[in-house]
Amino acid sequence: MLEYTHLVLNEGSLFLLPMERSCREINLWFAVLGMGQLLTEHERLRLLKEHHKEKNRRNGDRIKAVLLGDDGYSYKAIAAVLFLDEETISRHIRDYISKKKLSLNSGGSQSKLNEPQARELVEHLSENSYLICTEICAYVHSKYGVVYTVSGMTDWLHSHGFSYKKPKPQPSKADPEKQSEFVKDYHKLLAETPDSEPILFADGVHPSMATKISYGWIRTGKKGKAIATTASRTRVNLMGAIELKSMKLITTVHDTINSDSMDEFFKQIQQCYSSSPKIHIILDNGPYNVSKKTKESARNYNICLHFLPTYSPNLNPIERVWKVMNEKVRNNVFFNSAKEFRKKITDFFDYTWEDIAPQLTSRINDNFETILSAV
Repeated sequence: MLEYTHLVLNEGSLFLLPMERSCREINLWFAVLGMGQLLTEHERLRLLKEHHKEKNRRNGDRIKAVLLGDDGYSYKAIAAVLFLDEETISRHIRDYISKKKLSLNSGGSQSKLNEPQARELVEHLSENSYLICTEICAYVHSKYGVVYTVSGMTDWLHSHGFSYKKPKPQPSKADPEKQSEFVKDYHKLLAETPDSEPILFADGVHPSMATKISYGWIRTGKKGKAIATTASRTRVNLMGAIELKSMKLITTVHDTINSDSMDEFFKQIQQCYSSSPKIHIILDNGPYNVSKKTKESARNYNICLHFLPTYSPNLNPIERVWKVMNEKVRNNVFFNSAKEFRKKITDFFDYTWEDIAPQLTSRINDNFETILSAV
């Protein structure tokens, strides 16, 4: 006579499964009952993490028995691997099925939120950012009446695909429709423009001598290396344009950037593409970019200006050039003099860029990502 000891609760109904069934058969029963595998994806990830941290060998064996059972191994096969008897393996898996028990004590170790609650919390956390874990614990207690410790909630977050990192800033007035429209117009421009007419992205930048502290690899448990700082307002005013097709970069330095300096900038570009019947430049709506004098200068140099939607730095690849410039020249660097600072900046564009440009095509390109308004 079969002994029925696998107790399963499904939508209010109790099912008794034969004790001698293999794990593969038990998983089949779960599928027949509409309950999927022995473990859900989240449960399996959680158990793998618990096993990695578990220091008690006997508790570890319980976890391994459940994981191997989820893989469909028979009790006999699991017992042989873990050097235990089949009845012990059967008991470990029955304890997990009926009580979610994974330790020698009687408390169990199951997630305190049920699956619908967990899915709802994942959705909530995907839409809302919390600064500290205690705030999430408070929300869960208020919403579901469930108490989590900070360490318990931290484990829950990791097991459900969350990590602690800084949110990505984005302009509050970004217009996704206008950005999408620009991307369509840009691809149309690429398709219709002959090879003899270069397409460039342009922008101005004003790197300062002030020390720019940034992230860096520091040995765990050690304080970060002390870096001398200065608040000097000395800066370099640059206009730059990049042709993505060739990664050619053109820059000019100015006392200030205005309509007059834009004329000098256009002149330099025209000299670099002297054989081109027309030059296309894509840039933002800065005052000196849209001034009447700037537009007249563009016509004089056979330059056709195309303007980005407002609040759309993500659509201008040259912004990434400036970021690379900071990484190579300014981040965590103290400059002893204004002369040294200016030289480092100009050396980057005169010498360094040509060496590193071929390796930057995957980073500086026109694979645009449109962004939504943050409010």
